[in-house]
Amino acid sequence: METFYQDLSKGEAIELELLNKIRLKYPNAYKVDGYFKDYDLYVPEIDKSIEVKSDEKSKETGNIVVEIEFNNKPSALSTTKADYWVWWDGYDFTWFYTDNIKKCIEETNQKLYTFIGKGDTKEKKAYLVKKDILFNYSIKI
Repeated sequence: METFYQDLSKGEAIELELLNKIRLKYPNAYKVDGYFKDYDLYVPEIDKSIEVKSDEKSKETGNIVVEIEFNNKPSALSTTKADYWVWWDGYDFTWFYTDNIKKCIEETNQKLYTFIGKGDTKEKKAYLVKKDILFNYSIKI
């Protein structure tokens, strides 16, 4: 359980780091408080929402985990309402239109994997997409 809370704390710190960058241009941007699975950050000045993901393990594996199901229920990419997804890979924030991630998975025929992630007790289904493939679908912000 310690890993869950450590990961949660680290994830929130990454969200706040990105939020501070966004606020340089959009000062009214905010982090959604509490559990809200649609998105993490909202920018009212442009009416856009952002899901923030972190996959520092990708530095070692070369893969980005794109979850679509957890505990036999649709999650993450399957349920998001976010306009953008932003991945922190331990080096940089990389921006995507949410639809571009789906397009990448479809166009490159990614394989779906089922596994229990570190710190989890339930199964998830996710695509393990090579960073160099997924990041070809990123956008410049």
